[in-house]
Amino acid sequence: MLPDRAFFDRLADAAAKETLPRFRVGADVVNKEAAGFDPVTEGDRAAETAIRALIEAHFPEHGILGEEHGSVGLDREYVWVIDPIDGTRAFISGVPVWGTLIGLYRNGEAVMGLIDQPFTGERYFADGKISHYAGPDGSKVLSTRPCEKLSDAILFTTSPHLFTDTRKTRFEAVQDKVRLFRYGVDCYAYALLAAGHVDLVVECGLKPYDVGGLISVIEQAGGIITAWDGGPAEMGGEIIAAGSRKVYDEAMALLKA
Repeated sequence: MLPDRAFFDRLADAAAKETLPRFRVGADVVNKEAAGFDPVTEGDRAAETAIRALIEAHFPEHGILGEEHGSVGLDREYVWVIDPIDGTRAFISGVPVWGTLIGLYRNGEAVMGLIDQPFTGERYFADGKISHYAGPDGSKVLSTRPCEKLSDAILFTTSPHLFTDTRKTRFEAVQDKVRLFRYGVDCYAYALLAAGHVDLVVECGLKPYDVGGLISVIEQAGGIITAWDGGPAEMGGEIIAAGSRKVYDEAMALLKA
């Protein structure tokens, strides 16, 4: 049995109870990377604990892949993919473009997903067929916009500094072709793409939990999300998401070059 929208809402609400009280109050930050800066907060860990507790209580036969508390049952038919705070750097900086990502994979393929931004009160949800939005301005079915060419597109990436070597060259080839590019919006960029506000997101170095919750939201809104080699996005890596096939094809020609 698949979970319903109400259950995803319960998961997001449980996470928000842990993240929101810790936002803009001076988060307790721990660096997970000795050679760099990979922050995790008490909110990350508490939110994932809350999400996992509900899943384990209601769907004990499902596996879980989480960022903060490890993974169990990755060989099971259904696996939940959790990022309690995607955009921890934004979170600790007080910028409300972070989000809670919760995805459900069936046999390795994303089938349902949720992007939640509790500070702004926006929730993006893919139910298996259609993507939905609920927020301060009401509710609606999500749809990407039909941008006809790369030169008309709006592009987002979290940071251009994440691209190195040939990936940097290929990303810049795409960036040089678009109408407008912006940086630093984390998972919120993918939400904006699903809602039809932007046209393209290009990233690299992503983990499964960075994309697990948003793949279905984009696809069920009419968009495309894959790895740069055209393969599935479910395991992360170098990722491209586009609102239209025409923009995707033009960008991919440059990323594959």
